Amino acid sequence: MSEQSASLLSVRGVTLRFGGVVALDKVSFEVAPGQIAGLIGPNGAGKTTLFNCLSRLYQPNEGEILFEDRSVLTVPRHRIPLIGIGRTFQNVALFDRLTVLENVMVGRHSRTSSGFVTNALRLPAVGREDAAARDKALDLIGFMNLQAFTHQVAGGLPFPIRKRVELARALAAEPKLLLLDEPAAGLNHNEVHILEGQIRRVRDVQKVTVLLVEHHMSLVMSVSDKVVVVNFGRKIADGKPEEVRQNPDVIRAYLGTAA
Repeated sequence: MSEQSASLLSVRGVTLRFGGVVALDKVSFEVAPGQIAGLIGPNGAGKTTLFNCLSRLYQPNEGEILFEDRSVLTVPRHRIPLIGIGRTFQNVALFDRLTVLENVMVGRHSRTSSGFVTNALRLPAVGREDAAARDKALDLIGFMNLQAFTHQVAGGLPFPIRKRVELARALAAEPKLLLLDEPAAGLNHNEVHILEGQIRRVRDVQKVTVLLVEHHMSLVMSVSDKVVVVNFGRKIADGKPEEVRQNPDVIRAYLGTAA
């Protein structure tokens, strides 16, 4: 896929310190609309820390993060889904006592507008929003091939299915950018292959730009349009997968040897 000229996400000189430890050191990169971008690096490189800055869990000491040319760092954390950024986490966190349908409907909450009084009185607007949320959730359950689990309680589901439910829930908020935090963790070879197709379909069918943090190199290199590499909090490479794969600094970071 050819990169578009305008960036959906711009990370500019982001630095984050925890006491005397520099977790991120002037990291900069761009993600264009419609891209699948991979963010990789050895353990402790700063990948999840950067994700936490993008989703406003951490506040950088320096730098700027722009989403559609608007500063993310001025947006309250609870409004991040409203501007169009969704996220999954390394550890799947579903509501185990709710059904799959109810879990996905929860992801739609940020798109509802009825207030406390409207809900307390169960005014007609509440019913309309509930119906719309249910319809959207059912569409996404079908999109993720979860129909067989629609009314099952999430707590007893196999791990790969739980991951799919979390992805459907993230899509329920209709994000423009989806942050996937190690989506292949805990999956076997066949499940990773299925995940690759799902990520492509999220981009191609749902029209969602994707940025993923991942240790599974074959997945990243096969699914990504571009790859950003960080090591010890610094960006060491940024380009197409085939370029990054041959970068001496990347080889050194992973193998400890020069190319």
